[in-house]
Amino acid sequence: MEILRQAQKLDWVLIAIATALVAFGLLLIYSCSLSSGDFLNFQKQIIFFGLGISLMFLVSFFDYRGFKNNPYLILAAYFFCLLALAGLLFFGPEIRGVKGWYKVGPVSLDPIEFTKLVLIILLAKYFSLRHVEMYRVRHILLSGFYISLPAALIFFQPDMGSVMVLVFLWIGVLLISGIKLRHFLALTFCGLLVFASSWMFLLKDYQKERVVSFIQPQFEPLGIGWSQTQAKIAIGNGGLLGQGIGQGSQTQYGFLSEPQTDFIFSALAEETGLAGVTVLLTLFSLFIWRLLKIASRVQSNFPRLFISGLAVLLAVQIFINIGMNLGLLPIIGIPLPFVSYGGSGMLMFFTALGILQNIKTGVDRTS
Repeated sequence: MEILRQAQKLDWVLIAIATALVAFGLLLIYSCSLSSGDFLNFQKQIIFFGLGISLMFLVSFFDYRGFKNNPYLILAAYFFCLLALAGLLFFGPEIRGVKGWYKVGPVSLDPIEFTKLVLIILLAKYFSLRHVEMYRVRHILLSGFYISLPAALIFFQPDMGSVMVLVFLWIGVLLISGIKLRHFLALTFCGLLVFASSWMFLLKDYQKERVVSFIQPQFEPLGIGWSQTQAKIAIGNGGLLGQGIGQGSQTQYGFLSEPQTDFIFSALAEETGLAGVTVLLTLFSLFIWRLLKIASRVQSNFPRLFISGLAVLLAVQIFINIGMNLGLLPIIGIPLPFVSYGGSGMLMFFTALGILQNIKTGVDRTS
């Protein structure tokens, strides 16, 4: 009976939206598999979804205040993530030039995804205790230090896209926590200096080529600029209603690279058109709006910052992925949440959704 009472208190609107987004992804992954006849990724994504939903329900039964009241637990999870990221540099297989996954049989595990969740919890804990002291620069610097350690390990994989996501996550939580305008402007200036220094001394040639091909699409049109050109062609092919599932020429004939992950938005636009894109963006907007609505109802800072951090993470990844597909941003390999193929990201977001469900039931009890 307790399980039934708990289930009734869950936010079924959020669950329904997340399920609809996953269904969009499954439809597109299935479509992208038609030309090759290999449906293994489609089958694995169904399993990931089942595991994600189960994990969400399980986590929703655990009191989120266990994180809030136990900083040692948060630090233990943080250091475990650092060890997992460091281990990739030594034990992770190199896939497309990046050591970003552990291979366990047919499954790849990406510790970066779970690091994102742990960082949201850590930042929420840190700033919830210091929100009245946000005028102190030391809190900005120390929170940046927490971000810099995993970011450095991810940079050496190398995975610049995930580094950018972590940086934007940190900045987003800083803004929500009440950072002063002059501090934000100083951070922006420092960020520009770091980017300029990285361009000269740290970025690899292929990373520079991605930026150059973004600024000058004609740069290596058959090389680094190929993927973005084909993505824009696919989006243009979609028209109002699309070419139909399994009928997209760019998607089905191999012109669109990574149509199940990085460029799944282009596959969606080509095969379902503006109508499908509108539905997808509406679902994402409703999901983030729902998160912010719940965040506005909580009474304490930790859950508010956790939910807001999750909303920031979603918004950043959605913006970067769609921006890559539209040619507005360089290609940096960020998947579309809930939609792109990938088990680690799926499990991470549903785990976060489980924590949020527990927060919401607490809000409902006190309303």
